[in-house]
Amino acid sequence: MSPLTAALYGALIVYLGGWFLGRWTGNFSLLLFVLTVVTLLYWLAERFHFRPARAAAAAALEQQDAARRQELARMGIDKVDGDVQEAKARLLMQPWWLDWTAGLFPVILIVFLLRSFLFEPFKIPSGSMIPTLLVGDLILVNKFHYGIRLPVINKKILDNNPVQRGDVMVFRYPVDPRQDYIKRVVGLPGDEVSYANQVLSINGQPVQTRSLGEFYDEDSLRYSPLFSEKLGAVEHRILVDPKRQAYYGPEPKTFPMAQNCRYSGEGVSCTVPPGHYFMMGDNRDNSQDSRYWGFVPDENIVGRAFFIWMNFGNLGRIGSFH
Repeated sequence: MSPLTAALYGALIVYLGGWFLGRWTGNFSLLLFVLTVVTLLYWLAERFHFRPARAAAAAALEQQDAARRQELARMGIDKVDGDVQEAKARLLMQPWWLDWTAGLFPVILIVFLLRSFLFEPFKIPSGSMIPTLLVGDLILVNKFHYGIRLPVINKKILDNNPVQRGDVMVFRYPVDPRQDYIKRVVGLPGDEVSYANQVLSINGQPVQTRSLGEFYDEDSLRYSPLFSEKLGAVEHRILVDPKRQAYYGPEPKTFPMAQNCRYSGEGVSCTVPPGHYFMMGDNRDNSQDSRYWGFVPDENIVGRAFFIWMNFGNLGRIGSFH
């Protein structure tokens, strides 16, 4: 193994170790891109340099063995000990460090393409989307629903479906774009979104809701009032707890375009700026969302969440959701 390969392995171990220990926040998209490029270089080197060199060495060994046998035959020695086939097989064998670089390139490339342009897995880390999504749900995010974006830089190069009210969206947290958040789209560009006295209104019209009784949260071991809410064509469930009035903290707010929002003792009202979206969690009184840290710009969109593919604590959770 060359010093360069050893240095690359060392850098990967340090990066993953620091990420695991919480010394820094890792960027999986960037890591996967770098691994794809590096393994591609090793794959090309293996195909056009290392493998031909091993084949040439094996051919030279065979030629040397054939010449030796011919020389011994001229001397009258017909029986020659030794078989070069085992040595030839060892020469042609790919070294372990190429197995773990060039050999992994096709697998890493497929994962990179699937994750960058088609579907990305995501784990629900908090209870802000209860009752729609529970802590521990493993979901799939459709990366091409809103358009095709270049990996790592997240620049859109092709439009697809427009963002709709009621979509469950994964996006890069505006305060720290290294983190992915998941919330529901409540306000589109130009909308006037108001959440006052725990009632959501869009452009002056209260959003249609109806009571569904109570919801039992197994994590907090408590019941909360459960409602059905309809945003656009999407009907979904939300939790609203009259005993937990939201507190939005001191003013003034410092997030970008905070002047578009007005806070009072009753709640908050915001005008969504162009190219941005207003996001809220379905667990309305237990969600840090656009009411607190502001609007989500279009360039932060990751994709539309649509399917729970696993929950190890409750297999009945598997399936699509609104």
